[in-house]
Amino acid sequence: MNCKTSHSSSSVSIKASSPSSSTTITESQELKIFSVPTKPIEGQKTGTSGLRKKVKVFMQENYLGNWIQALFNSLPPEDYKKGVLVLGGDGRYFNQEAAQIIIKIAAGNGVGKILVGKDGIMSTPAVSAVIRKRNANGGFIMSASHNPGGPEYDWGIKFNYSSGQPAPESITDKIYGNTLSISEIKMADISDVDLSNLGVTNYGTFSVEVVDPVGDYLELMENVFDFSLIRSLLLRPDFRFIFDAMHAVTGAYAKPIFVDKLGANPDSISNGVPLEDFGHGHPDPNLTYAKDLVNVMFDENGPDVGAASDGDGDRNMILGREFFVTPSDSVAIIAANAQEAIPYFKTGPKGLARSMPTSGALDRVAQKLDLPFYEVPTGWKFFGNLMDAGKLSICGEESFGTGSDHIREKDGIWAVLAWLSIIAFRNKDKKPGEKLISISDVVNEHWATYGRNFFSRYDYEECESEGANKMIEYLRDVVSKSKGGDKYGSYALQFADDFNYSDPVDGSVVSKQGIRFVFTDGSRIIFRLSGTGSAGATVRIYIEQFEPDVSKHNMDAQTALKPLIDLALSISKLKEFTGREEPTVIT
Repeated sequence: MNCKTSHSSSSVSIKASSPSSSTTITESQELKIFSVPTKPIEGQKTGTSGLRKKVKVFMQENYLGNWIQALFNSLPPEDYKKGVLVLGGDGRYFNQEAAQIIIKIAAGNGVGKILVGKDGIMSTPAVSAVIRKRNANGGFIMSASHNPGGPEYDWGIKFNYSSGQPAPESITDKIYGNTLSISEIKMADISDVDLSNLGVTNYGTFSVEVVDPVGDYLELMENVFDFSLIRSLLLRPDFRFIFDAMHAVTGAYAKPIFVDKLGANPDSISNGVPLEDFGHGHPDPNLTYAKDLVNVMFDENGPDVGAASDGDGDRNMILGREFFVTPSDSVAIIAANAQEAIPYFKTGPKGLARSMPTSGALDRVAQKLDLPFYEVPTGWKFFGNLMDAGKLSICGEESFGTGSDHIREKDGIWAVLAWLSIIAFRNKDKKPGEKLISISDVVNEHWATYGRNFFSRYDYEECESEGANKMIEYLRDVVSKSKGGDKYGSYALQFADDFNYSDPVDGSVVSKQGIRFVFTDGSRIIFRLSGTGSAGATVRIYIEQFEPDVSKHNMDAQTALKPLIDLALSISKLKEFTGREEPTVIT
């Protein structure tokens, strides 16, 4: 039952594949199912965004097959038997082989139909959109998000449920449990599906439909935004726009949306062809990894609006000319302007929410607009519950994720369209030659109204796990001994804790979500270990300080926050525990 699956110059033995003697079954009313004996493989515990490992780990015999079968073993049969599942990915290395494995296991477990993006491509937001539009039972996303791709780098898989949201912990915990006891993989004896051509292939009672990955998503965007308003901005001779797809999945969406539908210059799309290794880049839209875009935007003659998205299309970065919009400010400003600039919100947002580490800028908008507000753990699934209950419209994370209840994932292109809508609305009555209202104008006006939440995040990537975990345990000990009023230099402690969340919808409780030191002036220092990498541990430190004084709003954030940053490094003894002198990334 072994089958060699060739990929470029490498070859991988994947036991969980149809036998070499199999033939395409297009007429038979019965699908031949066979059982692949297997045994548990260590290390398949699913994190906040699915299972992520190095590609070579997933290419081990049965590694992917075990996880996919464990997923089916974890779902009630009515959630997939004779049902429809969506399959897509970000185009990274190993997706093509993985898609064939997933399709065969889905068929072997009684799924009725798979909707798969052409060439296996479909952004994470688009998978959520297709699940919702086609009333699918759920969907698989092949991606390691913003992490690098290629033979030596990362791969990942996650499952989204019928509302289009990432599977809840109740399911991911079951998947892990089933990976520890798995003994067989059920597969259909079918040939590989041609993913390069649109259309339906029937295999008896099972079918695979290769779909346009853009169509349903584009239709949804046209229903959310005023495309004619955005088009009027992009067609102005005095306005320039650039979008960096980072050779990732939004390259497949950028031309159809920004160029063909909205009239942007074709030259405005940079790195617009999805590549298996993202052009040897790191598809993470931040000031470090999207440096080429940053350099273009920080030229004095740079474009008016610049944006980028990540590997699987759910993150975004927004830039004005010589101006960076922090993700925390971005979601707050979108929320403050949504009702007037975006038709989808014409009756106003239902509620606002942010992840706990994200700055309090959004809180102030919710307070001013008298809207329900929620602070949740990191992980988009926590927003999904609130959305399904009709409590939440707009939300965001400081990790460059912004979105709304149009789908159940964060959405990079949605955020770009939201900002283009705001700028277009502010300039709709401007005549040619009149000075346009810029991104920096909009942000400064927001700060003048709400105050500025200075915010920065320090990432220490691929730390030794032992040292990172010891640091967190040390901090938990510090928290347990702390009390209100404790002095930390010039700061007085309001409280310190390890963030716990009780879901207001289903009552579920999540604990140990990040260590917080909150001071009496509203300043915050937060420490977390990230679960989105594939090796080692990423230590993240979040630093925030509120500043109501308009005369100080244009200070450099690193300057304004230096006392708190120094305090964070001192409290945590980070250098002592991790050996790190400098962060890998500063946001």
